[in-house]
Amino acid sequence: MNSVPSASPRIRELPDELISQIAAGEVVERPASVVRELVDNALDAGATQVVVRLAEGGVRLISVEDNGGGMSPAEMPLALKRHATSKISSLHDLESVATMGFRGEALAAIAAVSELTVMSRTAAQEHAMQLDARSGELKPVARQIGTTVDVKELFFSTPARRKFLKTTATELAHCLETLKRHALARPDVGFALWHDGKAMAQWRAQLHDQGLEQRLADVLGRDFIEQSLWIDHQHGHVRVRARAGVPDAARSRADHQYAYVNGRYVRDKVLSHAARSAYEDVLHGQRQPVYALYLDMDPHGVDVNVHPTKIEVRFRNSREVHQAVQHALSSVLAVSRAGHVSGLSPAAEPLQPASDSEDRRQAIASLQHFGQATPDHVQRPLPWQTSTGVAVKDLGQLWQSAKLQAQEQPHSANVSSWSASPLPSGEWPLGKALAQLQGVYILAENTQGLVLVDMHAAHERIVYERLKTQLSEHALQSQNLLIPATFSATAEEIATCDSHAPVLSALGLDISLLGAQSLAVRSVPASLAQGDAVALARSVLAELAQHEAHQVLQRARDDVLAAMACHAAVRANRQLSLEEMNALLRQMETTDRADQCNHGRPTWRQISMRELDALFLRGR
Repeated sequence: MNSVPSASPRIRELPDELISQIAAGEVVERPASVVRELVDNALDAGATQVVVRLAEGGVRLISVEDNGGGMSPAEMPLALKRHATSKISSLHDLESVATMGFRGEALAAIAAVSELTVMSRTAAQEHAMQLDARSGELKPVARQIGTTVDVKELFFSTPARRKFLKTTATELAHCLETLKRHALARPDVGFALWHDGKAMAQWRAQLHDQGLEQRLADVLGRDFIEQSLWIDHQHGHVRVRARAGVPDAARSRADHQYAYVNGRYVRDKVLSHAARSAYEDVLHGQRQPVYALYLDMDPHGVDVNVHPTKIEVRFRNSREVHQAVQHALSSVLAVSRAGHVSGLSPAAEPLQPASDSEDRRQAIASLQHFGQATPDHVQRPLPWQTSTGVAVKDLGQLWQSAKLQAQEQPHSANVSSWSASPLPSGEWPLGKALAQLQGVYILAENTQGLVLVDMHAAHERIVYERLKTQLSEHALQSQNLLIPATFSATAEEIATCDSHAPVLSALGLDISLLGAQSLAVRSVPASLAQGDAVALARSVLAELAQHEAHQVLQRARDDVLAAMACHAAVRANRQLSLEEMNALLRQMETTDRADQCNHGRPTWRQISMRELDALFLRGR
């Protein structure tokens, strides 16, 4: 027996209270969401001091007090209505909004799921007024100029939402993190957070020129300042200011990454990808960089009306923004070299002594035939004598087996001679080589104490940076596979392969359609010919599908060069002479990003005299 379908429900208009509760589900996720919205309003009102008081992690009470301009009695009821705001009045205002809030939804959404009261006073009023959002009652109260918003019993009208909240400690941590984000954006404003009557955090307003620096130290700690570098970089229409942590300061979680666009804290894939790309070949494994990133740009170039929480944005020229951030971070990481931020004192920072620079240039210029035998008139140092070494342009040639054997036979008549003068003495950051430990590490002495160098990791970085420089003028070479590697492909992989054929070719990859649901890899980069062609193809296609082509091209090229450098670098258990060890140290001092190898592992470590004395209890 066939059942008769019931008539479809009639379309009807929802009541205002239900509409507000639905909207609140987008704006108010937890107590921290309320703190974010109310502090945004306080900053837009011109406040120079903001105090947040919480009870039970913000579930029982959230009170935000400011000393801003306040609201008149006529504006207060209007402020609680949906889509009522003083920030914008036209589409032009929306496209160039510079305030934190603009949607006019926050107070109405919060009032729909809590007991909300507002107290406010302007400079023109004799006393403040208090508005109860539930009853609409407006009565006079005592208060200074500014506004106080009290939110009690959050989600009392929606018990199901309240059950999803975490413990008091967890909700308090989210509220504190929200206030930190505001504090890092506005060093000129003082912030305080109280919980159950106890002071949890307080940051005083910083009105001097170094206000941002001091606020970063107050919020993120002095260690963050000491282990980071300042950036002020202009790229096109985008200005990037940042504190970028050195690779050694990386963390296991991405909990110390703060990005701001025109003073607004955002979470954006373009910014995070640009930062990760800059750090990619100096971080080990899944370590996450730390940074505080500030972008200043034309408000017309960014759309902030993407999500109700206003934490997501969309750039009109994402490529320019990506390049600005990547170039800014890459430039500062490139100078994070030996003697700058890796434990050496400022006195040891210069990469060459101020004197004898002409002698040094002549010594470098005299090395015309690297790795050949040492003539009689050039004295080789004895094992217990150290020199600062010689600087060479292609360090790898010093470690070719045949030429090393030739160096051990200085009287051979069948080898051509070369003339080299040792570099002038001075306080070089990585010091003078003393010995080689277990064929893996180089021991060196500088003014700070003992330096340990991983020779393979260090040489790997040197070769990698040289290859990157060479690649900027040439293309990657590919090698045809004797038997094409085939694999079953998804529809997205097939579409990506078809639309990005030129990019794949530039990467040395030849991937073509084999069947309706399969692809064939016919050539791969020559340096990766022995690797897994299918895995390489899948990873590149996945990157192309997710990011812009120019970003993937750079990352894939760097991966290929990293593999080449790893194979070309000197291996463990290779015996090096003092000249060769010193040459490696000198080359490290003039190589960008020499503190880490291509895989993010450290290349050297400093052990100070104080640490050595402590090991032997000297002075006790």
